[in-house]
Parts: sequence; structure tokens; C-alpha cells
Amino acid sequence: MQVAGRYRLGELLGRGGMGEVWRGTDEVLGRQVAVKLLLPEGGDESSAARFRLEAQTAARLNHPQVVAVYDFGEWDGRFYLVMELVDGVSLDREVAARGPLAPERVARIAAQAAGGLAAAHGQGVVHRDIKPANLMLAPNDTVKIGDFGIARFVDATSAGLTRAGQIVGTSTYLAPERALGRLAGPESDVYALGCVLYQLLTGRPPFWSENPTALLYMHVDDAPVPPSRHNPGIPPALEQFVLRMLAKAPEERPSAQETAEWFAGREWSGGRQRAAPPVRPLPPEQPMAPPVPAPMPAYAPASVRPTPPSGPPQSPRPPQPPRSARSARPPKRRKTLIGVIAGIVAFVVAALIGSSLFSSGDKSGTGGGTGGGTGSVAPPALPDPMSSATPPTSTAPKQKPRKHHKPPHSLPPG
Repeated sequence: MQVAGRYRLGELLGRGGMGEVWRGTDEVLGRQVAVKLLLPEGGDESSAARFRLEAQTAARLNHPQVVAVYDFGEWDGRFYLVMELVDGVSLDREVAARGPLAPERVARIAAQAAGGLAAAHGQGVVHRDIKPANLMLAPNDTVKIGDFGIARFVDATSAGLTRAGQIVGTSTYLAPERALGRLAGPESDVYALGCVLYQLLTGRPPFWSENPTALLYMHVDDAPVPPSRHNPGIPPALEQFVLRMLAKAPEERPSAQETAEWFAGREWSGGRQRAAPPVRPLPPEQPMAPPVPAPMPAYAPASVRPTPPSGPPQSPRPPQPPRSARSARPPKRRKTLIGVIAGIVAFVVAALIGSSLFSSGDKSGTGGGTGGGTGSVAPPALPDPMSSATPPTSTAPKQKPRKHHKPPHSLPPG
């Protein structure tokens, strides 16, 4: 079958409630394309006008993560949309085949999908139908967001409700404000992407019920179960961010741009790698100084030491203090000490000389009495007081040494 005399249809890739997608070939340009045909029941005038507007809006988007739109038109009473063909699988089929995906892979998918949404939001375009079936995954894990603007056409004007009031298709990923009948905004796409990431991490959506009305109430009222309850291997930072995307209030959710930057910066793994603080080197050990030796007593040179007087042996001199101690004394005190010592030496010499003279005189007066005789011992003769100028030592009173400030000029004769 050939559409619009240009696009030859081949394999049927998918079918939905309002349309079907075919693999096609652009015979004019010779390239592979995807052709989406809307079902005949959706061909009223208002639907055609909306479809045309959304196709023109999607065609203005030029982003690596957005499926490019090549052509739009009407053929045989049906509207068609020609898009970029992505050779790969949709995320819903990937999860069905493999189960929960690794957190690192989910983070790569999230960064790309959020980047595509941020580009669309920058152009004033809201997807309104983000779900795993609309996220195509190429063999190299490149993400492509498809069906931009078609969801707005497929959904009824009452925020995702059909004419019969039934939720179809996207109710599992419907934002709370849409369930309450409010218009969709960029925050609604972020919420839907949060539901998709939750499902990629755990293998199940955050809310599920066979009853469409109960499912709406869950989106509005119920808090999602933390993903780690289903998959303990989810990093805490990743879990907290996904739960933030699922906030009930639109203003509490991150923007698509913030989401893309957060995942691209590897914040999900616990934060960016921070440089370790510089290690301050330990101060070099100071060598221990050797102990200072105690000052040794220095002997005074011969020129400084006092010369002992000639004569009989003198009494030992008191030990001399170290030079440092002597040098610390005032000069006047040193002279006084030398004078006292000299006076004591002179007194001792005089006493020795007097004792020697007294002993020699006593021997000359009693020497004859030891010869023969009657055997009686005569009393010793008293010495003549005038016979000797030197009195006996025993009767001479002791002189007290006189203190002199200077040594005497002459000493008694020896």
C-alpha cells in the first residue's frame, strides 16, 4: 500500500486505540520512515485541525532525543504523519523482556528523556502522553521520544478522559492535576516520566488498579511505595529524586531541565566526586639539642691566685668557688675576704713562733735535774719575768684576730 503516492507501507509496527504505525519507505528521498495513520473514526473537522496544529508544533522541534517529523497530510479520508524511523524497541517491551533495569542504565535513559522534554517545553510544547510505549530505545541505548503532540489529539479535551468518561491507555502515568480535570503543563510531563522511571527500576508502575476510577484516586491521594521496597539495590539519592518527581503538587516537582542535569551529572549515584581535601604535611621533626653541660669550675691563673707566705705549713685554704661565682661577686667583697684570710694566716704563724720560743726556754732551766741526786724531784723554778721578753704560751692570753680590709705590709719574723 502506498500513502499519498510517496510512502510505501511495509510492516505494521504497532496499533493503538486511535491509530496505527507502519514501517514505510519514502520513495522520493529513498529513506526509511515511520508512517502513522489515524483511524477513520477520528477524522472530524476539529480533530483534523488539532492534529495539523500538533504536527506543525512537533515539526519545529529539533533535538537528538525527539523523533523528527517529516510530513503531515490527509490521504483517502485519513490523516497521516510521517516521522523518523527508530530501529529499536519501546521501553515497555524492554521491561517486559528483561524486568527491572540497572540503576545506571535507568539514569542514562532519564537524562536523555528529560533533555528531550526540556527542549519541547522550551518551545511551549507539552507532550501529555509520556509512557514507556512512546519512548523508543535504539540499540546503542539512545532514547527517542515519539508521538509529540499526538497524545493531545488522541486524548479528549477533558485531560485524558474519553467521551464516555473512561480513562484509556495513559491513566497509569496520569498526573494528579490531570486526574482532577486541570490542564496539562510541563510539570505533568515530569510526573509521567517519574512514573516511567519507577517502572524501569522496579518492574511495576507506582500505582495500579483494575478500576480506572480507583487508579485516579491513587494518583491524587496515595503516596507511592518507595522503590527500594521492591528493589533494594536502588541508590538512596536516585530513589529520593524519583519520589520528588512524583510529588502531588506540580510546583514541588523538578523541571525537566533540572532533571536532565541531575541525572547527567551522576547525582543519582550519591553526588559528584568531590576532591579530597589536601592533606597537610606533618612538620619536620626538630632535632633534639644536646644537653648543655654544667659549667666546670675554672682555676684562676697564677697571677690571680694569692701567693701563700713563706714559713711553716698553713691550714688548708677553703675551696675556691667557680670563676663564674667569683666574677658575680662585687670586687669590694672579694678584697675583704682576702684580708680576713691573710689576717688568720698571720695569727697562726705568730702563735707557732711563740710556742717554739717558749718550749726552748723551758728545756734550759730543768735539764740538770734529771741527773743523779737524792731521788726527790725538786719543784721547777719559776722563770724570771724579766729574763725573757716572750711570756710562756700557757699564761699568755689569746689574741682575737683583727679584721683588716687589706693584707698587712709586713709579717712577724719567722
